[in-house]
Amino acid sequence: MTAQLSLIDELERALAAGSHSQRDDMLSRITDLFVDGSQRYTEAQIGVFDEVFTKLSAAIEAKARAKLSHRLADVPNAPAGVVRALAFDDDIEVARPVLVHSDRLNEADLVANAQSKSQQHLAAIAQRKTLSEAVTDVLVTRGDRQVAHTVVRNRGARFSDAAFRLLVKRSAGDDTLALGIGERGDLPRQHFLDLLEQASASVRARLAAENPGIELEGVLSEVVGGIRSETRKISRNYLNATAAVEAAMKNGRLGEAEVYQFARERRFEETTVALSLLCGVEIDLVERAFNDRGHEILLILARLAGFSWTSAKAIVLLKCTDRGISAQDLDSAMHSFANLQAETARRVLNFYYTRIKTRGAKDAGAKAPVAASG
Repeated sequence: MTAQLSLIDELERALAAGSHSQRDDMLSRITDLFVDGSQRYTEAQIGVFDEVFTKLSAAIEAKARAKLSHRLADVPNAPAGVVRALAFDDDIEVARPVLVHSDRLNEADLVANAQSKSQQHLAAIAQRKTLSEAVTDVLVTRGDRQVAHTVVRNRGARFSDAAFRLLVKRSAGDDTLALGIGERGDLPRQHFLDLLEQASASVRARLAAENPGIELEGVLSEVVGGIRSETRKISRNYLNATAAVEAAMKNGRLGEAEVYQFARERRFEETTVALSLLCGVEIDLVERAFNDRGHEILLILARLAGFSWTSAKAIVLLKCTDRGISAQDLDSAMHSFANLQAETARRVLNFYYTRIKTRGAKDAGAKAPVAASG
């Protein structure tokens, strides 16, 4: 304790002297003392160092603060107070080392920093080893192009559904960002399909090259056909959803209540597989229905499955997660569903298959999907 008090006294004298060289020398000595013995210090002792570093860093030039930031960035038990102060420094050369590397910054620190500091600060945060959804939400919403590219390439970053949705929208006209998003293994299925719909031919070709077995003819009809089928085979989310839903179907535990819950919870893969099984149609048709501009095919599938409007509405709302739906359009969908007869639904669905077959033959000679059973 005496040594610590002596250190603080010496610090006060160095600060009072007003000499930059003395302060820099003091900083170097204290930093060496802390880093060399950091594993042995108690929390109380680290608290003393925190007080010393905080006082000293407020009185030294940016170059010296940057050096301190580099020295403390990789120390697991670095004094949290000064690390936070360095992270919020306006000078990015000071802030960057701890923003990128320090484990002493918690989620709240990172969110606050991303909400208030410069784009360079955001770019540094985007390089961290791991990032929570709360942090990436701010990076995706507030960050510029460089930030978006950096965080998408970060395999330790986790994204919310809303963040993925915004990233896909931002990727329009930005092939590099689109590729980065498309190559993420955690990209939800519905957002992957949206990405394909707007991606350039070169992006689709690159995504196909990353997934052996996928062949692209260069036209959208094939993208939403062949590539969907192939990517389902390697999608962990789809494989898990298919196994779970098929098991529920086999055990007699798949019905309207389960599909309603899937849709309410925005579980796209489970909803798609369940509709496919209950209606006896291919998954590709259900996915096309989710991506059509209108809601008719989804309403038809819900009617064929014997669902109520409550469940049909949940499915439509899942479809409109990205773009929303007006009260008027929802009311119109309800009336259409109420007036829809099962036999009419079956005839329209068969016509829809025929249209897919004709379009596929005309555009690319793609193999038509198998007609609905029954």
